[in-house]
Amino acid sequence: MSHSLAIGGIHHITAIAGSAAANLAFYEQVLGLRLVKQTVNFDDPFTYHLYYGDERGTPGTILTFFPWQDLPRGRVGAGMVASVAFSIPAPAIDYWRNRLQQHRIPGTIANLV
Repeated sequence: MSHSLAIGGIHHITAIAGSAAANLAFYEQVLGLRLVKQTVNFDDPFTYHLYYGDERGTPGTILTFFPWQDLPRGRVGAGMVASVAFSIPAPAIDYWRNRLQQHRIPGTIANLV
């Protein structure tokens, strides 16, 4: 019997955020993501664990955050996610470019075809 150790995809990405309110405002109100679940951190029950994704929580759509206020800024290290990119339909590029500029959100919208 042969066992493959290949990773079939990413179920979710978890990051640390500052303010829970600012995190919710940005991901829900600016980006329009759906808060699909809110729990507590099992290791720190005084900290929320916020889950954003599609309405079914489909693997690969989930982005989660632990909001810990006042932590020092982290450093990118081996095996860490340093940035997240979202796919948008080509006809929506101008909409998203304008929306991010209106909210003064720095970033790049690349035209990848």
